Amino acid sequence: MHLLSAGCASAVLLVALLSQVTSLELITGQYGEMLKIPCNSGAIKAEDIAITKWKYDKGDGVPGYLLVKQKNQNVSISATDEYKVRVSMDENSSLLISAAKLSDQRTFTCMVVTGGDVFEYPVNVLIHKLPAKLEISEKAEELEIGRLTKLGKCVAKDANPPANITWFKNNKPLEADGKGISIKASVAIESGTGLSTTTSILEYSATKEDTGAKFECRADSLPLESSSMNFTITYSTENIMLEVSPQKELKEGDNLTLKCVADGNPAPTSFNFHLKGELVTVENTDTYTIANVSRNATGEYKCSLIDDTSMEATRNITVTYLDINLSPSGNIVKLAGDALNLSLQIDSSGKAEVSWTKNNTKLDKQPDFTKLGYSDSGRYEWTVTVGHITRTASFDLTVEGPAVIKSLFKNRSNDGQHKVLTCEAEGSPKPAVSWSINGTLLSESPFINGKITHKIKVVPSANLTVHCTVTNRLGVDSRAINVSSYQSEDSDQTRLVVGVIVGLLIATLVIGLAYWVYSKKSKQGSWKTGEKECGSSEEEKKLEEKVEENSQKAEV
Repeated sequence: MHLLSAGCASAVLLVALLSQVTSLELITGQYGEMLKIPCNSGAIKAEDIAITKWKYDKGDGVPGYLLVKQKNQNVSISATDEYKVRVSMDENSSLLISAAKLSDQRTFTCMVVTGGDVFEYPVNVLIHKLPAKLEISEKAEELEIGRLTKLGKCVAKDANPPANITWFKNNKPLEADGKGISIKASVAIESGTGLSTTTSILEYSATKEDTGAKFECRADSLPLESSSMNFTITYSTENIMLEVSPQKELKEGDNLTLKCVADGNPAPTSFNFHLKGELVTVENTDTYTIANVSRNATGEYKCSLIDDTSMEATRNITVTYLDINLSPSGNIVKLAGDALNLSLQIDSSGKAEVSWTKNNTKLDKQPDFTKLGYSDSGRYEWTVTVGHITRTASFDLTVEGPAVIKSLFKNRSNDGQHKVLTCEAEGSPKPAVSWSINGTLLSESPFINGKITHKIKVVPSANLTVHCTVTNRLGVDSRAINVSSYQSEDSDQTRLVVGVIVGLLIATLVIGLAYWVYSKKSKQGSWKTGEKECGSSEEEKKLEEKVEENSQKAEV
């Protein structure tokens, strides 16, 4: 132990009477690590300090001296107990204590002597230690609904201060309610280290909703939590349900699977299936399958528990089916003008939707075959749908009739060099067209809906009669048309002009004769009555103009 000189000690004692004590500072150190306790926090400059001395409170006001340092001298260790090998001081006069322990939780005081004053800086020290980990032990194997059961024990070892443990279910904290949740916590102090071990026991009364729930424990305000755990929740069956597959629609020919679902845990493994009055028991399974169901499988089905037949579930099952029969079908040949009587019979489990197409084109309504025409020929298809079942029926209709000429006519070509003969016919099979003279084929229309148009051009050298003949295996038809040559047409035009001229000449002679007779009578009248001839002169002038006009026409 280092001793001060008597004079120096007297001086220290004197100024101690005038010492100033600062307010208490609090620091926290970590268990097992180096503990650093500051002195005056830079309030006094290092060059103004004559002596620095550290002491601690042993209890009951008894101080324990640790070390002292005088200006321009090395640190002198004063401690004689365990601190002797654990204390030191850094260049800032901070006290350093190695391997912090819980016994270091006390007040340490730094005494600083300057030229005329003594200052004390007390520091209160707390030592903290996190628990090593959180562990859950004594876990329950399963939880029974409505029964308070010990779920597990959570332990936080070697901590300071003691850990405060909270239980969580699905990340939500649990609190004891005296009914379905009981939490018992205790703290034990280890005599050698003074560290604490906290134990928390959770007792829990489960419900069905706790199936799959995750439980864990955590240390409050500390970054520690246990691994989560979940439990099997056991309870008796309260409800039973019958599931059917396929769920949407069961069609004739499908496989029907029945599944009995019970909400008990563990779930029952054996069931009774009631198949339209027939009882079938299955073991170690909850399903029963009926392969390739028929329409007769429609009806009521049930499933029940073997040990409690009153607990059952019921489902009404409908098997969807569809049968159609179209008569007649296949290839149908009819004559134009005849009727086609169709019969479509539908046998189904529900209302059927029917649509029609002709040559793959959808029709707005059912076709009418009361009087067949060539345009009715084609492929017809009936599509019938019930639910997800679709059936089709079809036939190919051919409307036939003998070849018939509908019209035969002639036209002069645009260039005036030849004549165009057109023969329009109908019938089925396609009529063959022939002419009684050789001509150049201009065009033949496509054979559509029993109709065909045939055009030829001819340049007749004389007047003649031309025949158009159409033929198919059901009949023959022929028509004639008169066709004149271009020379004959010119002669006819000449005769027409001569006739017009002769007519005009005769008309002129008649008018002249009438004029002469009229003039004679007019003159006799004037002699008898003595009237002036002025009016007669005007009339004579008009007659002369008319005669001249007719003469000009005749010359033309």
